[in-house]
Amino acid sequence: MCLHADKVVAHAELYIGLVEFGVGIIPGGAGTKEFTVRLSDEMKEGDIRTNTFRKRFLTIGQAQVATSAEEAFELGYLRRGIDEWVVNRADQLAHAKRQALALWEKGYKRPIKRTDITVLGKEAMGLVYIGANTMYSGNYISEHDKKISEKLGFVMSGGDLSEPTEVSEDYLLQLERKKFLELCMERKTLERMQSLIKTGKILRN
Repeated sequence: MCLHADKVVAHAELYIGLVEFGVGIIPGGAGTKEFTVRLSDEMKEGDIRTNTFRKRFLTIGQAQVATSAEEAFELGYLRRGIDEWVVNRADQLAHAKRQALALWEKGYKRPIKRTDITVLGKEAMGLVYIGANTMYSGNYISEHDKKISEKLGFVMSGGDLSEPTEVSEDYLLQLERKKFLELCMERKTLERMQSLIKTGKILRN
């Protein structure tokens, strides 16, 4: 839920990640959308945009978990210049309250839904297809992992777009919901969920 917060005050010893890939789905509840928004904000003029895309795609695709607040900044779960972390857990709640009051005193208003999110379209999807096929051909991932990767990439690249385009949050949410539900109906996804519930272990099928 912290991905949707206006500001996060984390503890230095933080464990956070988007690990849904392991049970055969992509992050729902706007998790994939929010990561795509952050990806867009990270892309700067003159940067090699596919490198930034690949970095954030792999954060979800490899279910990378941050084991500290500093690592959470590196992986994109926390935002530099916006989110903060504290060392003393006893002070965390009080510090968060001070930050919330500071936002209110500055005249906080609920952010409007964005329509300026840059997605790369087929430029990024090509990268996803090449990477997924290479990993599958080398027996590093299963066929189902490949399918999940491609659906995740489809959302994060903005769908079937021929060139980089600015899209809205609602557009990305629709893509995320569609691909999430498609994966929920896959037999191999259900087998992974059942394995986790019954044995506590991730099934690699």
